[in-house]
Formats: sequence, C-alpha cells, structure tokens
Amino acid sequence: MDVIADPLSLLRLRTSEKWRTFGEDVLPLFVAEMDFPLAEPIKRALHEAIDRNDSGYVAEQNGFADAFAGFALGRWNWQVDPAHVTTTTDVSVAIVETLRQVIVPGDAVVINPPIYPPFFDLVPEAGGEVHEVPLVRSDTGWSLDLDGLEQAFADGARAYLLCNPHNPLGHPHSIEDLTAVALLAAQYDVTVISDEVHAPLTHTDGTFTPFLSVSPEAAEYGICVTAASKAWNLAGLKCAAIVTSSARMRAALDGLPEEVLWRTSILGLIAGTAAFTEGEPWLDGAISAIQSNRVLLADLLDAQLPGVGYDQPRASYLAWLDFRQLGWGEDPSVMALEQSKVALNPGPTFGAEGSGFVRLNFACSPEVLSEAISRLAAVM
Repeated sequence: MDVIADPLSLLRLRTSEKWRTFGEDVLPLFVAEMDFPLAEPIKRALHEAIDRNDSGYVAEQNGFADAFAGFALGRWNWQVDPAHVTTTTDVSVAIVETLRQVIVPGDAVVINPPIYPPFFDLVPEAGGEVHEVPLVRSDTGWSLDLDGLEQAFADGARAYLLCNPHNPLGHPHSIEDLTAVALLAAQYDVTVISDEVHAPLTHTDGTFTPFLSVSPEAAEYGICVTAASKAWNLAGLKCAAIVTSSARMRAALDGLPEEVLWRTSILGLIAGTAAFTEGEPWLDGAISAIQSNRVLLADLLDAQLPGVGYDQPRASYLAWLDFRQLGWGEDPSVMALEQSKVALNPGPTFGAEGSGFVRLNFACSPEVLSEAISRLAAVM
C-alpha cells in the first residue's frame, strides 16, 4: 500500500516536540518522528479502546508478547518465546532497568559512537560508566571494532549496549560481526543489551539479524530491547519490550521491579499489538516511501551540495551527513538553523566522531525534503 506524508498544514497541527520546538518558518528534520499518518489498524484499535473506556492499568496477560513473537517469526524467522517478553514504558527505560540488573555501580558499559545521544546518559543513570569503542569505517562500509571490543571486555567491562540497526547510520550489523560479539561476550562474561527499535524499518536491500538469534552464545548472554514506536510512529504512546532467549538471561531479569511492567501504557500496548499483528502492509508502504526519499536525498545532495558526504542507509529514515568539506564548523546544525531555517540534529551530540556532521530525518514528503536541501544549498 502507498504511504504518503501528511501535508505541512496538517503536520503543524501536531503537538509533538517535532512540531512545537520551532516556529512555522523552520522545517523540522531532526527528532526521529515520521510525517506519515498512523496505520489504519492502529487508529482503529485506539478508537475502539477509547469507545470502551479502556484506559486502566495493563494486565499481565495482554496479547502483546504473542503479537511480537508472530511478527518476529514472520519478518526475521526469529523464534521468540512469548513467556520471555516483558513490556515497559519505552526503550530508554528498558535499557536503564535492564542495565541495573546486570551491572553494579561503577561498572564499565561499552557503546559505539557515533551513537544515539541518550546512550551517553542512560549508562550513568543505571550506575555504569561509559566506555567508548567507536565504529570503524573502511572502503566496504561501517563495522564494529572487534579488537576494540575485546580489549574493553578484557579490561573489565560488564555490559555492552549495542545499537542494531545503528543510529545514526542506518546500518544493520552483519551476522559475522554479531556472531563474533556473542563469542566475545561468552568468553569475558559480558551481557549484551541490543537496542533493535529500528529493526522493522530495515530496507529491502538491507539485512537485519536479531542479535539473540545468531548463536547459542548470543541467546545466553544477550537481551533485546525493542518497540513498535519507531516503525509505526508510536513513540508518545509508551510501550516497549524486553526480550530474552535463555533461562540465564531471564533469571538475570527476575529482579526487575514490578513497576517496570506497570509503567507500560495500555494505549501503547494496544497500538503495539495492532502494529505487530495487522501493521505490516502499512510498514512495507512506509519503507517504500523512505527508500524513495533515501535516493532522492542522494540526488539532491549531488546536485546542490556536492561537498556533503552521505552513505545511503539500509535501515530507518535517518541520514548521517558529513559537512566537514563545507567549513560549517564543528556543529553544522547551528548554521542550518540560523541561515536556512532547517532544524537538524547536531553531530557532536553523537560523540566526538560527530564533529562536522548532522543527522537529518527524511521520513517526510519529497517536497519538504527538496525544500530543506534547497534552503541549505542557498547558504553556499
């Protein structure tokens, strides 16, 4: 099915951060929220919940786990035991609460910059200390620094916060890298928490592999945190999943406070269940629109901003743009906002490796994307 972005006139009626942070003269291409309308099955499920006044606390038996397990099996051939699925508020809360179960205060937790900026804050919130092992880039693309990871694990890191597909690069990690990570985790007794919230948005020319599925070692030492929030634009409804694939990891989560489950929004759970059971046709249409914009962005940059570096992502709708050749400074988003009235994410917030970069959200209409690049090019 075709999925078409809402017009600006309708988008500016939204009350979310994306549409309330800046004035109407600014094109907001920063926060990870799509401009597409909600999928009809999700809208229907939410309307039905309101019609029956269903706004209480979530029940422990609720259908969400079965819905996610069915989606994971059909989409990725990953067999998930619904008994190993726990819900909570969102992926960030899932990360913090999970880390608290597998580390003690002061333990090192590895992350891979350039990385989703909250990772730098979630680790200390859980009591850990951030240990950076940046991604490496070669002529064949991005990959994990396996030697760097092994050194960090050998030096005493107790957990590894993996992002797969990687934000902001839109890079699904290879099965070879993930298998190697699992072996290292087993060798050094490190828990791998894999944030896979962008996984349903993997493009048709990309391959996503759930970390827990790659090997017995991954199942034994891995925990997945995910949600329907990014793929179906449900971030504000607040429902995420914590998934395990072994008795060992399930036991590690036995200490989770009961409130972790109760913080789940019943409307978020209803929406997520509808997404995983009935939302694939809409999702495929959204991915088609995103891929079209991915190519359009490359063409626009080649024609109007040829000095900007851009590797087309293979998942999600975020572009990691290298402005260093243009001389826009350490944080090009400042000039983009002040001179072009285009709001982008500042590269330096993704780590030191982000100096001279910005992140651009292209889950919008082709017209908005074209206008944004024209505004940026006008500065030159």
